[in-house]
Amino acid sequence: MTTADDSARPRLVTVAPQFLVTDVRKSAEWYRDKLGFEIGPYFEEPPVFAILRRDEIRLMLSLAEGSRGGSNRSHKGVAIDCYVWVDSIDQLYAEFKQRGANVTLGPTNRFYGLREIEVTDPDGYLLCFGAPLQPQST
Repeated sequence: MTTADDSARPRLVTVAPQFLVTDVRKSAEWYRDKLGFEIGPYFEEPPVFAILRRDEIRLMLSLAEGSRGGSNRSHKGVAIDCYVWVDSIDQLYAEFKQRGANVTLGPTNRFYGLREIEVTDPDGYLLCFGAPLQPQST
């Protein structure tokens, strides 16, 4: 529901989850090579932080200090670390497979009206990509 005040309200543009990783450069290059992200500048040498971008999606990679909590999946059986809505899940799946990404769940239609794939990165984070199911023509 929108109100007259909504036009003056600041608009949220994107979100950037932050993943704690064991090697920022190695992880960033994996996201570039396997998922097609661009790597922004690295911060410090050796890198302790980087921001990645693909279209309007941003991911932040930060060097872990000591032990880290790990993927949400390590704490709950049905959990993800990042959800990304896309416009063509089957094309994205084909791209990721061609790039050699670790696709841990191929295209799956869900009861809640989305078609999804899941990818696990080298640090164990689980990214889910989904698109609305297309209406069935009769």
